[in-house]
Amino acid sequence: MTHHDVTIVTVCHNSLSVLPSMLESIPKGVPVVLVDNASSDTAELQTLAHEHKATLFLNRDNVGFGPACNQGASKSETKFLLFLNPDAALQPGALEGLFEAAKRCPNASAFNPRILDSKSRQSFRRGSKIKPKERLRGPVPTSDTEVSVLAGSAIFCRKALFEKIGGFDPEIFMYHEDDDLSLRLREHGPLMYCHAAKVVHLSGHGSPRSPQIAAFKAYFSARSRVYTLTKYGHPRPKLNTLSSALFRLLSPDTLFLKRKRAKHIGYLKGAFSAFKDGGRHSSYVQT
Repeated sequence: MTHHDVTIVTVCHNSLSVLPSMLESIPKGVPVVLVDNASSDTAELQTLAHEHKATLFLNRDNVGFGPACNQGASKSETKFLLFLNPDAALQPGALEGLFEAAKRCPNASAFNPRILDSKSRQSFRRGSKIKPKERLRGPVPTSDTEVSVLAGSAIFCRKALFEKIGGFDPEIFMYHEDDDLSLRLREHGPLMYCHAAKVVHLSGHGSPRSPQIAAFKAYFSARSRVYTLTKYGHPRPKLNTLSSALFRLLSPDTLFLKRKRAKHIGYLKGAFSAFKDGGRHSSYVQT
C-alpha cells in the first residue's frame, strides 16, 4: 500500500490556529479533504487549502462533526480513510505504521494510532460511557492490541466498511459519535490499537477556547449523551444527564471561572433541550 491508498478527512470550524501544522504533517501526495463547518475565516482557509492541494468543501451552516466527516468521506476515492482532527499532526511513519497494521490484521474493522499530547504523554482510551463494563484495565499497551472503543481524533478504516455501516450517525451533532461508530464497526471485526503509528493531538484546540465555544460544545455534549445512551438502551438517560448537569453547576469553578461557568450552563441547557426531542440532531434542526 502507498500514500495514495488513503484520504485524510478533517472537519474544520475556525481552526486556522492549528490547521497549518496538521497539513504540514501530511506526506506529499496524500489526498486531503477539508470540510468546513461555517467558519468565519473562509478566505484564509481557501488559500491554505490551495497551498496544500487539499480539497475544500464549505458548509453554509455548521452541520456537526459526524455529518461533516460523512461529507468528506463521500468525496474520497481511496481504499482507506483517516479521520484526523485539525489539532492533530501525523508523526513520521504514521501512515506506514497504519498500513502495516492493516496488512497484519486484515479482519480488523478499524485502527487507532498511538496518540500523544504536546509533551509526548500518551492518551489511551480505555472505554466508553456507552459500555462502561468493557473498560480496559492494566497498563497502557506497548504493542498492537485489540481495544473496545476508538478515540475519534484519529480513526483509520476501510472506506468500503465505513460506507457499509452508514458512516457516522447523522443524528449526533458532536460528542459520542466516535463511541457509536466504534460499536458499529466492531460488529464486523476487532478494533485495533497500532503502537508504531504516532499522532500528536492538542486536545480541545480545534476551535477557539472561549466561553461561547465552551457553552456551545457543552450544549451538544449533553444532547448527544441523551441520544446515544437512549440508542443503546441505558435506563433513564434524560434524567441521569440532567442530574449530571445540576451536579456540575455545584462545582466551585462555576462561580470563579467564566469559561467553566459557561460550559456548565451550556450543558444544563442541552440536557433540558433533550427532554423534548431525545437529543436527535434532525429534531433540533427542524425546531
